[in-house]
Amino acid sequence: MKDRVQVIDTEGYRSNVGIILCNSEGQLFWARRIGEDGWQFPQGGIQKNESPEQALYRELEEEVGLKAGDVELLGSTQGWLRYRLPKHMCRQQRNRARGFIGQKQIWFLLKLTASEGRVRLNTSAEPEFDHWRWVSPETTVKEVIDFKRAVYLKALEELMPIIHSPSLFIVNR
Repeated sequence: MKDRVQVIDTEGYRSNVGIILCNSEGQLFWARRIGEDGWQFPQGGIQKNESPEQALYRELEEEVGLKAGDVELLGSTQGWLRYRLPKHMCRQQRNRARGFIGQKQIWFLLKLTASEGRVRLNTSAEPEFDHWRWVSPETTVKEVIDFKRAVYLKALEELMPIIHSPSLFIVNR
C-alpha cells in the first residue's frame, strides 16, 4: 500500500522481511513476480512500529494468502542480511531527500501445515505474484536476480540445516 511508512536506516537500507516457506518434502515456495519473468521468495517492508515477526505474517497473508495458523515458524536468521539495489532501481521517495539504496532483511523459515490449496496470490489490492511452484533450494539460487543471490545464499546456508533436521519431516509409514 502506498500510504505505509517505510523504515529506512541511517545508511539508506529499507527494513524488510524475507519468507522461505517449505512443504513437508523440504521443497521451497517459489513465486513469479506479476508481469515479469523474475522469480523470488516472498518479501516485504517492515512498517513503522511493526516487529519483524508482525511484518512476516502481514506479508505472508498479503502476498501468499496464508495466515499464521496455516504455517509453523521454524526459525529466522540471527541478524540482518543486506543487499544493494542497482542504481537504476533506487527510488526517490516523496518528501525525502533520498530513497533507499537497498534492503536489510530478517529471513524467516516457515513450514506449510495447511493444504497448499490455501495459497492465494490475489488477496491484496496490488498482487506481487501471478504464479508459484515448489522447487529445490538450488533452483532458487540459480533463478533469483543477480543482486539478491548472495543474500539468498546466506539465508539458505543459515536456515537449511533446520529443514534437514531428521526429526522435522517425520513421515507416517
